[in-house]
Amino acid sequence: MVIFTGIDPLPRPSSRSKHQNQTPACTTTELEHRPNRALRAGQRRRLIIAKFGGSSLSNGKKINLAAESVAREYSKGNRLVVVVSAVGKTTDELLELTDHGARIVETDRDDILAMGERTSARIFAASLKSRGIQARYFDPSDRDWPIITDHDFSNANPMRSVSIQRIRKHVKPVVEDGIIPVVGGFIGRTRDGRISTLGRGGSDTTALLLATALEADEVVLVTSAQGILTGDPNLIGNAHVLRSIDMKALVGIADSGTKFIHRKALRYKDPAINIRVISSAAGRLDAKGTQITGGPLPELEVKIHNPDPVASITLVGRDLPQNPELIRKVTRIIRTNLVAISQDSDSAILYLSQTPSLPRQISRLHDVISRDPHGLALAIRMGMSLITVKGVGSEETPGVVARISDVLRSSNINIFGVLTITSSVLVLVDWKLRKQAGGLIRTSLENS
Repeated sequence: MVIFTGIDPLPRPSSRSKHQNQTPACTTTELEHRPNRALRAGQRRRLIIAKFGGSSLSNGKKINLAAESVAREYSKGNRLVVVVSAVGKTTDELLELTDHGARIVETDRDDILAMGERTSARIFAASLKSRGIQARYFDPSDRDWPIITDHDFSNANPMRSVSIQRIRKHVKPVVEDGIIPVVGGFIGRTRDGRISTLGRGGSDTTALLLATALEADEVVLVTSAQGILTGDPNLIGNAHVLRSIDMKALVGIADSGTKFIHRKALRYKDPAINIRVISSAAGRLDAKGTQITGGPLPELEVKIHNPDPVASITLVGRDLPQNPELIRKVTRIIRTNLVAISQDSDSAILYLSQTPSLPRQISRLHDVISRDPHGLALAIRMGMSLITVKGVGSEETPGVVARISDVLRSSNINIFGVLTITSSVLVLVDWKLRKQAGGLIRTSLENS
């Protein structure tokens, strides 16, 4: 574990002409990493935001490989901004230490946890310096620190517009001067000058904010994985790398707990800027991996899921999920207008759009369930609406379902069912009350 302790507690003045924390380039070694002027003159200089995870910086060899990959892109004439996580498991170790501290307050805990990133930024800037590259690390003690957050310590949220303004004011001139900024991810600072942390994986958020503010060409996330895989390699032997994935599809994988990108960061993605997830073992920022396109996903979206009323058809029997032949027959009947489904050991609830074909479907379902030796009966409820509540990270926010149910209960609106999937909550209410219910849900969640 590396802990840097020699930090000036007072904010240092900003200087746009003399970049503070700048590590001057070594002029006698590593000349191969100087930008090729002929190449720069012949093509547009791309701007790359490169974020290195802790596993990519866990020892001297890996730090050297990471710095070399940045130096290689720099020698092509490209512009770069580097975002670094704490080296190795430094944050975990600091967290373990503070967990055993006697009543350590959150503000002090964040100040301590930030030491990992602050040290990592210094090490990485020094590594670039040793290659003859001018670099400047940004530190939250600097007056021109760019990432400003709210006061939700340990899980702070960047103030988007303020942070973007400060990035353009303080980071952009450094880039334009041919210097590589190195920013400690995961950390921020409140308006009143206290250090905050963005939550685990918050370096991704910092990288995407920098990309948006600087209108970068690409964000490269350097991780221990080869890219985003089709399945967990610990469970699936033939899992392979996806070459491309859209944000809408990505959120389902991100919600599974796979640690290739922080879910909270997804809301900050610029749709015009792609993300590429690559392996640190490649030692190159132009390595193949997985490209993430599209976005961003809404922070909160409340809408009527279906334009038509919804009916719930409850099939009752014994061990229905273990009856594949019955499930096959049911699926064939409902495939055209199925909205959602839920089940337990002895029943299955089918949510179907009330299309003109519904009466015939109900009759066919009755025949199937009544003739099956394990089937008993079916029950029908008509005239419902399915309200979809979406929001990136909502599955990590305690009390979302409780707030939805509480606000509807207080207005005497009955809930006929609640379903959850990835970052969505689906709520069934009376069709006639759908607009009122949707408004109440939105107001409740926005206020919270």
